[in-house]
Amino acid sequence: MSRTEGKYNIKAVSNMLGIQAGTLRAWERRYEIIKPVRNQAGHRLYTDEHIAILKWLLNKVNKGFTIGQAVGLLEDHDLSDSVVEAGYESDKACALKEELFDALLHFEEHKSNRILDQAFGMFSIEKVMSDILGKILVEVGDKWENNEISSAHEHYVTAFLRTKIGSVFHNLPVDGLLPKVICVCGPNETHEIGLLIFTLYLRRRGYEVIYLGSGVPQEDLAIVVEEVKPKMLFMSCTLSIHLNDTLTAARYIQDHFHNVRVGIGGSATQHVSSEEKEKNAEMFVGFDPTSWEQWIRA
Repeated sequence: MSRTEGKYNIKAVSNMLGIQAGTLRAWERRYEIIKPVRNQAGHRLYTDEHIAILKWLLNKVNKGFTIGQAVGLLEDHDLSDSVVEAGYESDKACALKEELFDALLHFEEHKSNRILDQAFGMFSIEKVMSDILGKILVEVGDKWENNEISSAHEHYVTAFLRTKIGSVFHNLPVDGLLPKVICVCGPNETHEIGLLIFTLYLRRRGYEVIYLGSGVPQEDLAIVVEEVKPKMLFMSCTLSIHLNDTLTAARYIQDHFHNVRVGIGGSATQHVSSEEKEKNAEMFVGFDPTSWEQWIRA
């Protein structure tokens, strides 16, 4: 399929770039930066070149330019440069991810901060979060589960990234029209990898997330739910031995707060029995962004 042939609808572009569909429409109307074709139903279809332009603009906006300034810069920018630049950025982001992960595993905090500062100086917040921090979170979780690193390494890397991600969260826009979400570890869970990844996913899409982390008793969680009145609550479970307690806590919230949708994720849910999975099918959110999106929109 040609790069100039429309193939992405506005929902796909919104999810791909982490930008609200309304913002895309507003940019198109005000600045006429791109002109997506329309299918027979009248829906917008975006091309690969449109995606390259939007990514370039988002990168400039995330570096501090207004959208108007970014559009002005685009007029003097050769689109072909964007394609080359995208490939270079992908390779460089991968290299920085590996370098940062290695520094963290050797407890080199100063070096880790320097590498992360370099990443934020080169790329948009979205790219750093998804291609560097997010991938490290997944990798450290996998290595810990496979006994390739110690619990001390996992705790150190997680604590470092949790602090960095937390500071970035405050700069991510919140869509007031989206429901509030509470994210918390299941009972007795101390590993927050799965929870951080899902929270990152939600925040990048504009959800206001109340992140509670680990160590929250069931009775205290109920108090928070009563006060916040979220539409969704997500519980993470990494170790299989804690899964039954997590399911019990999830059912308790669901039984006492009928307007709250409860979801459970984390690596422990991969080992749930077929009977249990069928019994609580509406709770399991899956293991990838596609499954998460389906669960949220169900």
